[in-house]
Amino acid sequence: MQDEEGPVLFEFIVVLKGGPHSIQRLPDTFTNFVAGDERSGSLHLQKDDFGRSRWIIDVINNARGKMYLHIGWEKFTRYHRLEVGFVLVFSYFGDRDMSVKVFDETRCRRNYHGDNAEEDDD
Repeated sequence: MQDEEGPVLFEFIVVLKGGPHSIQRLPDTFTNFVAGDERSGSLHLQKDDFGRSRWIIDVINNARGKMYLHIGWEKFTRYHRLEVGFVLVFSYFGDRDMSVKVFDETRCRRNYHGDNAEEDDD
């Protein structure tokens, strides 16, 4: 499968711990990789498997240089019913664009409403 955004520039995995709806810290190596404009402002996140819906997630940085997904993240996690133990695979394409694959507690890729074209045949 080829990504519509272009080549993947950086990938990382996050295992949800604690409250999955609270702000989410991003890996330090990713923070260092996007040391330019992406360190503040927002990222454009989309679910990898149907990609039409983009979520704008505000990014904040603390005084120690740690990067977090903040405003918009809670709405994304609630909409996709993310829970503790889920594994998220993030792909970064540059220009603030990212996609995410969600794997549930069984380590199988999670299917959501809207992911299956058969659901649209009412």
